[in-house]
Amino acid sequence: MGLLANADKPEALALARRARSLLAARGCAVLTDTATARAARLPLPTCPDAATLAAQTDLLLVLGGDGTMLRAARETAGHNTPILGINLGTLGFLTAASARQLPAVLRAVWEDGCQVESRSLIEARGTLAEGPVSEVALNDFVISRGALPRLIELEVRVNDELLTRYRSDGLIISSPTGSTAYSLAAGGAVVSPQAEVFALTPICPHTLSNRSVIVRLDARIEVRLCTERVETFLAADGLTRARLQAGDVVRFRRSRHAAHLVRLAGSSFFDTLRQKLNWSGSTLPVAGPR
Repeated sequence: MGLLANADKPEALALARRARSLLAARGCAVLTDTATARAARLPLPTCPDAATLAAQTDLLLVLGGDGTMLRAARETAGHNTPILGINLGTLGFLTAASARQLPAVLRAVWEDGCQVESRSLIEARGTLAEGPVSEVALNDFVISRGALPRLIELEVRVNDELLTRYRSDGLIISSPTGSTAYSLAAGGAVVSPQAEVFALTPICPHTLSNRSVIVRLDARIEVRLCTERVETFLAADGLTRARLQAGDVVRFRRSRHAAHLVRLAGSSFFDTLRQKLNWSGSTLPVAGPR
C-alpha cells in the first residue's frame, strides 16, 4: 500500500504515523513518498513522487482533504491505482471517510467492503504567447482575471460552433466531479459523477441571462481570450498554470485518463450531498385510504 499525506497539515502527519502502525500490525507492506516520509518521520521505503508511488502499489491511501486528493489524482494520471482518501479538510467530497473512521475503513479494505469509482479527468492544451500548455484536472479548469477589477471577454466554441462571448470575471470548465466545487459556488448545477458532461459556468457574468451550460463530455471546447491589457490566468484544480494574452486559445476535452476513487460499500453521491451541504427536508405523512 502507498501512503501519501499533506505535509503542510500536522494532523495529517500524525494520522500517517497511526496509519503506518495499523498497516504494520496487519502485515501490510507500506511505501510512501519522500515528502511524507520526511515530514512525518516515517521509517519506510520511499518513492520520489506520487506517480512512482502509484506505479509500485496496489492502493494509495491519501490523508488530507479535497486539495490533497486533487493533487494525487493529477500526479498519478495514467495509473490505475485506486485512491482511498481520508478527510482532514472541510468538505471532503472526494474522500471516503473521516480521520476517526480510519481503522474501520482499513478493515473494510481488507474485508472487500469497498468499491472503486472511475472519475473522468479533463485536459487543457494550447499554444500560448508565453509557450505551450498541457494540463489535466479532476475538478475543473478556470480562466479568470487577475487583481484588476475589470471584466474579460471570452469567446467560447463547442465542436467548432460558436456558443457565445462571455463578458465576466472568468469561466469555469468543470467535470462532473467538479460540479460541487467552484462551479457550484458560481451558480452551476450539481451534476452526478456518472453523468458524462461538462458544465461551462461564467463567473459574475455582465449579462444576467448568461447561465451555466451543460454539454457532452466528448465535446471539444475552445476558449479564446479577446481582452487586452487585463491580466488573465488559466488554473487547473485551483492552481495557476499559465498566463493568457489576447488571442490565446485553450482547448478542453475529456482526458483518456481517469481517477479511481475508493468508496465504502453502501455510500452514495446523494448521501454525500445531503451530509456535506447540510440538505434537509421534511417527511410528509402518507394519507390513508378514504
